[in-house]
Amino acid sequence: MLAIGSDHVAFDFKEEIKKYLDEKNIEYKDFGCYSKERTDYPIYGEAVAKAVASGECEKGLLFCGTGVGISLAANKVNGIRAVVCSDCYSAKLSRQHNDTNILALGSRVVGIELAKMIIDVWLTTEFEGGRHLNRIKMISDIEKRNRK
Repeated sequence: MLAIGSDHVAFDFKEEIKKYLDEKNIEYKDFGCYSKERTDYPIYGEAVAKAVASGECEKGLLFCGTGVGISLAANKVNGIRAVVCSDCYSAKLSRQHNDTNILALGSRVVGIELAKMIIDVWLTTEFEGGRHLNRIKMISDIEKRNRK
C-alpha cells in the first residue's frame, strides 16, 4: 500500500493522482490534506514518512508546489529516502541505486501526465542492491550518528 499526502497547493494534483491509482488498482492511504484550505506541508511530509518508516505503508507519494519542501520534511524521519523528481530517468535511478521509498513531485513543476509516467517508472523499478547496499548502509549510519 502507498501512503500519499500533499499540501493545499497540490491538493487538486493529488486528487488526480488518486484517480489514476484507482484506475490501476493500486491501494493507497491518503494522509491529507483534504481540501484547498491553506495548510503547511511539513505536517503531511511527516505523516507519510512515519507511515512508510513504520511499515504501515510500503512506499509514499508526496506533492507540494515544487516537491522540495515536503520531501525535506519527510527526510527528517529516520529510514526515509525521499526524492524529488521531475523526469523518469531520475525516478528510475533513484529506485535502482538509492532504494528511495518516497517520491515527491511538484504540482507547479510537472504536468499531470508526466507525473503519471514518473510514478509508473518509480513504482515498477526495483532496487539493484549489490554495490549500492553499502551506500544505503552509509546513509543509515549517518542517521544513527545524528540522532538526538
